[in-house]
Amino acid sequence: MKSERPRQLSTAEERRETVLRTAIGAFAARGYWGTTTTEVAKAAGISQAYVYRLFPNKELLFTAVVEHCFVQVRAALERAAAEARGSSPEAVLEAMGDAYALLISDNDLMLIQLHAQAAAVSEPAVREAVRQGYARLVEYVRGACGGTEAQVQEFFALGMLCHLIVSVGADGIDAPWTRTLSRGIKHY
Repeated sequence: MKSERPRQLSTAEERRETVLRTAIGAFAARGYWGTTTTEVAKAAGISQAYVYRLFPNKELLFTAVVEHCFVQVRAALERAAAEARGSSPEAVLEAMGDAYALLISDNDLMLIQLHAQAAAVSEPAVREAVRQGYARLVEYVRGACGGTEAQVQEFFALGMLCHLIVSVGADGIDAPWTRTLSRGIKHY
């Protein structure tokens, strides 16, 4: 006789994580405006009603996805700072920049960041989530590297430039304009 184990139900927190992971892919592919909660629910294998129980509306689901991505970025920067080849601001920023370049080779994460910035223009809750995410990252980077305002600003400016280079595939084009934009920037 076959022994059957009792079915273990997932907790609401496990379901919430499943929905978040699923929503990252959905929102990365179609953006804030192009993604429905029905699509997220179907991809996660749950009902739309259950999605709404976990996230009362699409705006809250998307801002949770944005916050989740900022947490991933922070974790990657923390690991890089801890493993930097020195303690100077330049060494720490270089290590963090390398880690970020590797992180955005995951197109979903980069696309969420780009979609969030686009949606922030007209969606106040998304704008606030992006503001808060960058506020925490800037303060973390400032504290971790001990660099000047100009160094921290350059770090974030180069990150935005990396988004542009990767999103338009400039690193795969050998032209004067792409060499100018890509000079000194590492891509994965």
